[in-house]
Amino acid sequence: MSDAVQLIELDERIAAARQNLSELTEQAAAFSGASDEERAADRIAQQQAILDNLIQQREALAE
Repeated sequence: MSDAVQLIELDERIAAARQNLSELTEQAAAFSGASDEERAADRIAQQQAILDNLIQQREALAE
């Protein structure tokens, strides 16, 4: 796979991860109760880790 195709794929995955984070943040604002908030925080942290990893991959590929 060419670098350009990989960059496009990573950009699409980064956009999807950012959208997921946005949606999770909105959902978290609507939750009430400690267990719901904890679950939302865990999901947000997991999605943030995915996004951070994708960004690192893209930066390495773009060099």
